[in-house]
Order: sequence, then C-alpha cells, then structure tokens
Amino acid sequence: MRAAVLRAGQMVYRDDVPEPVPGPGQVLVAVRSCGICGSDLHFVKHGGEVLALSAEGGLGGMGAGGTGVDLNRDVFMGHEFSAEVLYAGPGTQTHPPGTLVTSIPVLLSDKGVEPIVYSNSTVGGYAERMLLSAPLLLPIPDGLDPRYAALTEPMAVGLHAVNKSGIGPGEAALVLGCGPIGMAIIAALQTRNVETIVAADFSQKRRDLAIIMGAHQAVDPARTSPFDTVTPAVVFEAVGTPGIIDDVLRRARPGTRLVVVGVCMEPDTVHPFFAIAKEITVQFVLAYSPDEFAQSLRAIAEGDIDVGPLITAEVGLDEIGAAFDALADPEQHCKILVTP
Repeated sequence: MRAAVLRAGQMVYRDDVPEPVPGPGQVLVAVRSCGICGSDLHFVKHGGEVLALSAEGGLGGMGAGGTGVDLNRDVFMGHEFSAEVLYAGPGTQTHPPGTLVTSIPVLLSDKGVEPIVYSNSTVGGYAERMLLSAPLLLPIPDGLDPRYAALTEPMAVGLHAVNKSGIGPGEAALVLGCGPIGMAIIAALQTRNVETIVAADFSQKRRDLAIIMGAHQAVDPARTSPFDTVTPAVVFEAVGTPGIIDDVLRRARPGTRLVVVGVCMEPDTVHPFFAIAKEITVQFVLAYSPDEFAQSLRAIAEGDIDVGPLITAEVGLDEIGAAFDALADPEQHCKILVTP
C-alpha cells in the first residue's frame, strides 16, 4: 500500500506499507482526501519538543495514545480526512461499502484509544487506506464534495474556539492570524451572525481570503495595529508566535476575552500586570467535541460555510514533501489537500 510517512524530519513516500486489517468494531476505508494541517507542519519541525512537552505535561505523547512515538521509526500522520467504506471487521455492523464518511480522528481497539494524529503503527490519512472506528463514522451528506468534507476537522477547531469564547452577535471579534484555523474561526463567527469581525495578517492573500470567509475587514499589522481599527470584546490568537499574547494584553481594553488557539512551540513571556489591571480573561483551547465535529460537517453540507476558497492545491502521496515546503509561503497556499 502507498503512503507518506515522516522519517528523519522529512516526509517520505513509501509503496510498501502493509495494508491495515480491521478488527472488531473497525472499518477499512479508502482515503478520498486528506488536508495537510498546520499541526503536522509543526510536528515535522518540532516533533521532539512536542513529545517531550507532552510527556512532561502528562499528555501521553499528544496523539500517541499514551504509548509514545519513536521518531527514529516512520511516523504516520494525516487527521483531516474523508474516506469510502470498503469492509468492516469481524462482527461489526456499519455503513455499506461505498458509503462516503468522515470521522473524528480516533481509532478504538482492544488496546484502548489511539488518536489518529502521530503514530508509528496506526495509519493516518496520508495513505491509500486506513482504519476507522465504526461507532464514530459520520456519513457525508449526499452531494457534498468529499474534498470539502475533509475540512470538517479544522472547521470544528474554529467552532470550538468560538464556542469557548461565549461571543454574542453584538460583540466585536478580532482574529489574529489568517491561516486555516484563523479562517475556521472567521467562518464560525459569521455563522453566529457576529456583526463585527476583523482579521489581521501580514499576507495580502490571506487577508483577501479572510474577507471571502466572512470577515468584515482585514488589516495588515505591518501598517497599523488592528486595535486601532476595532475595539474587540473577544480576541482570537491564531498565530502561535512568542510575544503575541503579551502584545494583546498590552493593547486590549479592560474586560477583553482572549482565546488562544495558536500553538506556540517556544517559551513565551507575558506581563500578568496588564491582564490583572484590565481583568482580561485568557482561555486556551484545543480540538473540539464530537458534537462540534458533527455540527461543522452539517454547516459545510448545508452551505453555511464554504470551504472551497481555502483549497489552493491538491497533490498525490508522492508530492507531500514538496507540499509541506510550499505551505511555508502564505502568499502561495492556504490549504493543500492530499488525494491518494
């Protein structure tokens, strides 16, 4: 079976991966589409740090299901996927072959729960075929492009951040960073009918996309502070760069809610004085609930969110390495899909 794996800090194409065999409660599926996620880009560059910090924080290796990940062995990735049911494991009742599905990226087995994120053994969406858990499958609504359904996962991350913020229609939102997760936040905000959505990014292409996704205004922070453009009730930090949180604390008005979605892999410094003096609420968020995942699929299928403009390229499994490199340029790409 063909797949792309992380090996020695590079994405490598393989055509000799053993095909996974479904056990009880599992389903073998053919991957139709898989998005390249920013967290995958992070892991390629900072995998050792991610694993070390996860172990230190008692997080079981962040996607390793508590068993750990060995970076000296090939690592399977790919968690933004749509797929087609092939056949089920022994005694498993599920959707008939040919059904298009998606799922939260989790595999259940007699060994426990294995998140489909980074693993030496559990194949992810960067492969021709993979295993999914029958109870977690969500059929893709008739007529929905499976490429679009693959973006359910990142849209759910944005929805979760917006839900955690508690923002109301009459409040203003500022989204810092217009990568795929920033775009997902903007999309979720517009489905809430938030009246003022301002986005900020250095990239002109990303700012243009932000407007398409529902932002009312997009500013270049190299030219002006977004806080001179809007007085937000909620700020969403979707950059993940040292210094951003502290800058928000300095510039935000009293009572602001700051929701941190960007994953910063470096030590950061903040001045608590600003947050204390202004009574700023800081909320860190991660992932989503199964219900938020299902809501996001429904929003895409019903046309409440149009993810089409986010897709800037499609590549095969043998082109993933080059695609990872290309995503470093925000003027070139936003979301690249892998189509095995």
